[in-house]
Amino acid sequence: MKGVDLLPIGKMAALNHITVQTLRHYDKIDLLKPLHVDEETGYRYYSIKQSAILDMIQYMKSLGMSLEQIRDQFRNENIEEIQDILRKQSRNIDDEIRRLHQMKRGVEACIRSYGRYLRMPEEGAITLETIPARKVFCYDGGINIYDHGLDTYEYILRELKKQVIIRDLPMVYFCNVGSILRKEMIDAGRFVSSEIFVFVDDDFEDQEGIEVIPKGDYVCTYFHSFWREKESAEALFRYIDEKGYRIIGDYVCEVVVELPIFDNNERDMYVRLQIPIDPPTSPDHPDTESAR
Repeated sequence: MKGVDLLPIGKMAALNHITVQTLRHYDKIDLLKPLHVDEETGYRYYSIKQSAILDMIQYMKSLGMSLEQIRDQFRNENIEEIQDILRKQSRNIDDEIRRLHQMKRGVEACIRSYGRYLRMPEEGAITLETIPARKVFCYDGGINIYDHGLDTYEYILRELKKQVIIRDLPMVYFCNVGSILRKEMIDAGRFVSSEIFVFVDDDFEDQEGIEVIPKGDYVCTYFHSFWREKESAEALFRYIDEKGYRIIGDYVCEVVVELPIFDNNERDMYVRLQIPIDPPTSPDHPDTESAR
């Protein structure tokens, strides 16, 4: 082409810090066509002026626009439509920031959980701990988890996981689950519970299923394995009775951390049982815990 300085595709790509494959793709989807294609060789040639188009493509991509959206805007030249696309993209970015913020807090909670695991009392020890208020999403599976084995517990967890997904909760929450035995069942001497939960952030919006486990003094014990809960709970109740404490709320079974270790495909959970009591008359608190 006379009067035009044609650049081969490799030179054009190098000058614009992109790949030859990218230019070929842009040609294929009609986003940026070469200025000239040699009929004999099929080689593509570009004008340096077309770098302005590549700059605009890269700019619009950096704003989160797809190649299809960019191509449509080149064809339509509708500035108002670009504004609408960018407003939507801004909202999407806000949603992603919130998602990442939730994920970060979930990761930090897991880090704290592993740290707590490394500092935990020996298995079977009974401690008195002041625990801050915690917000949970609670799900009633409709089946007494203490009448069944680990397989049924896993099926109930599938339902809880489904609810976590439906409510768009960060999946990292699912690593910190638990169950609740209501005080009325304790008072009735019945070990019956169908409610399981995941911890959520303190500022998570209130909705159906969200409740707060209150701050207070808790008698606690720790153990490994799903199968040891009942005997550990019985030891706690005996201890409370011997000390003359009064139970003032729900019994909480919290999976402090799940370890990446599996025996016969079963979870390796480190669990803390917690029963809230009246503030003890003795000032001696063996352990005081900060927030999760």
